Amino acid sequence: MRTIIELPEDQVHALSELCKAEKISRAEAVRRALGEMLARKQASGREQAFGAWKKRGDSRKMVDDLRGEWD
Repeated sequence: MRTIIELPEDQVHALSELCKAEKISRAEAVRRALGEMLARKQASGREQAFGAWKKRGDSRKMVDDLRGEWD
């Protein structure tokens, strides 16, 4: 997909310097930055879910209690 974005002049300058140093195109730099941002967001979602039952008490006991209702 192609897209057009507008960047402030200071970001354009910093991006150009980075691209020269890395010997990559601006498009590649933007792809890499977007990839890193999305990976962080996905990881933070998993981290937020990790330990979600902690505040509810002992999840093992809750499961056992629920299963006990079936008997």
